[in-house]
Amino acid sequence: MNAPAFNRREFTAGLGAIVVAFSLDPKLARGQERLPGSLQNNRRLDGWIRINADGTATIFTGKVELGQGILTALAQIAAEELDLPLSRIKMISGDTGQTPNEGQTAGSQSIENSGTALRMAAAEVRAILIDLAAKRLGVAADQLTVADGTIAAPDGRKVGYGDLNPDLDREASAKASPKPPAAHKIVGKSISRFDIPGKVTGGAAFVQDMRLPGMLHGRVIRPPRYGSKLDSVDEAAAKAMPGVVAIVRDGSFLGVVAEREEQAIKARAAMLKSAKWTLGPELPDPARLFDVIKSLPSKDATIGVKEGAAPANARTFEAVYTKPYMAHASIGPSCSVAEFKGGKMTVWTHSQGVFPLRAELAKALKMPAAALRCVHAEGSGCYGHNGADDVAVDAALLARALPGRPVRVQWMRDDEFGWEPYGPAMVMRAKAALGGDGKIADWDYEVWSNTHSTRPQSTDGTNVLAAWYLAEPQKMGPPTSPPQPAGGGDRNAIPLYDFPRQRVIHHFVQAMPIRVSALRTLGAYANVFALESFMDELAAAAGIDPVAFRLAHLTDPRARAVIEAVAKRAGCARLRGGRCRVDHQSGWAHQPDRRRHRPVGELDAEGGGALRPERDFDTRLGQLSDPHHAGSAEGRGRAGQPPERASARRGRRLARTRGRRRRQRLCQCDRQAHPRPAAQPGAGQGGADVGRSAEESE
Repeated sequence: MNAPAFNRREFTAGLGAIVVAFSLDPKLARGQERLPGSLQNNRRLDGWIRINADGTATIFTGKVELGQGILTALAQIAAEELDLPLSRIKMISGDTGQTPNEGQTAGSQSIENSGTALRMAAAEVRAILIDLAAKRLGVAADQLTVADGTIAAPDGRKVGYGDLNPDLDREASAKASPKPPAAHKIVGKSISRFDIPGKVTGGAAFVQDMRLPGMLHGRVIRPPRYGSKLDSVDEAAAKAMPGVVAIVRDGSFLGVVAEREEQAIKARAAMLKSAKWTLGPELPDPARLFDVIKSLPSKDATIGVKEGAAPANARTFEAVYTKPYMAHASIGPSCSVAEFKGGKMTVWTHSQGVFPLRAELAKALKMPAAALRCVHAEGSGCYGHNGADDVAVDAALLARALPGRPVRVQWMRDDEFGWEPYGPAMVMRAKAALGGDGKIADWDYEVWSNTHSTRPQSTDGTNVLAAWYLAEPQKMGPPTSPPQPAGGGDRNAIPLYDFPRQRVIHHFVQAMPIRVSALRTLGAYANVFALESFMDELAAAAGIDPVAFRLAHLTDPRARAVIEAVAKRAGCARLRGGRCRVDHQSGWAHQPDRRRHRPVGELDAEGGGALRPERDFDTRLGQLSDPHHAGSAEGRGRAGQPPERASARRGRRLARTRGRRRRQRLCQCDRQAHPRPAAQPGAGQGGADVGRSAEESE
């Protein structure tokens, strides 16, 4: 896992490989014929594939392993098109010194973009190899056969890939035809994941496991609140502690480096106690959090409008749903290793985007991008934008102060829960009118949300934590929201149901009481939860089975097929007379919250056993994990307990709380057959997290 001290040209020469260049500035691709997937902005063949002298192939991808198995899948795609066994494929991913720039690994787009690029590039490289073999063997290309990296003529003569010396220093054309699915021997087959063995055998699987020769350990001392300024700290006392190598201060950024990790932790605890801060603004009262979000200025966009006739004599219902701020709570705290040597910085990082991170490092460190190399190493936890990029900057700042020695920085639990970007809180208000036929005649939906991405390079400012606290602070630019159809806070806010009249408003709140960014699916799951919960409320009010109610508002055949398939798998054998008849042979229904099973009864028009939203989230964010809030921050390390012990206790408590939470799910709450009341005024207002209130009027 150590970084080689040579460049790619030296590396390829040492292996006897036959490539010399590997990238093309994406700006140069403008005006050229569009290529599929990530080939469009990374058009050089040798940027994706290298055929080595020993007949193996090295595959380069800008996408990174996050636990989703992507490197295994991409290797299958490349091996399939190259006609090589997987054992002769080597994957290199997420390395700004070697791989294509594919931006962020996010949005479930790695197969779509990188997989497509590799499939087309590998097919083209295979065609080039066959043409070279045809010339060497004096046989028409269509007479040759290929297997396991060897090309054979009808008379038995053979030549291996490593003997052909292909020139891949050329632009991809994407003209070669990839294999049809019927010819696949590797793609589509279940194979053992490359990343699993180390994770289940205690091997060095993550960046947290990295240990380099001469490596030091660092910790960063954070302020009690956002926007605080460091006034003073007892550096002398910390320097005198055993093992401490350096105290690094740049403005209000404060870190310590020691020979051993526990020494760095102890020094951090001492400096937390001695540090004096001018505190930044206090956070709003968590009990009023959703009111605060709605009160902040917003950029409003009306989307998904249908201008049908206004309903007459309809009953109107309204409900409000809320989603709290949510931490990523990765199993392993964010970690990075950095080394500053010979005027160049190498950073090992579990960032989802090594090239965007390099751009942020260049700004924060005021170094040219060419002097920075970011190398991906998998982290033990992700699921969105956590502290991976921030800790990489921490490590680089500390390593710059100690040239020649790698510095490993791992956040403490209180760092993680206090300073990582949370998933945004949201408020969803749904209002609908039911006509006399029991169908929805008017739909009105509003969502209030912060941005769902402050990833590196997502704004025109600097999007890494430490840069905001330097002596020359660099500010984050104004947050943005992805437009429809992808969307951010408004993702999936436009219903797929067929309503004759509808309006959806996205209130994009740019001010962020708490630092936020991407958490899996962005705003989608909160919007879908609110929409589907409200559909259940309306079905109950109309006296119609919730499955039948949904089908009555759908004409899209694929959407109908999904609901019918779910109903069937849930044991709903048939719909008759507005009733979902349960197949009692199935016996049990699996609870969506995966906490318990209950015997299934009949789901009928009276609502016995009908779906209901859970409302028992714990929103005590400030009390659980927020060091910025007055109720929790100032006690860190100042109430007779070491900060690391308090951190561990908070981490365990949050883990238990998260185990109790039931995230925005519909739950089969009560299987005892009894009438369920329709939506009533004020119902659910006592719910803490997924708060729900409903009102009916004529």
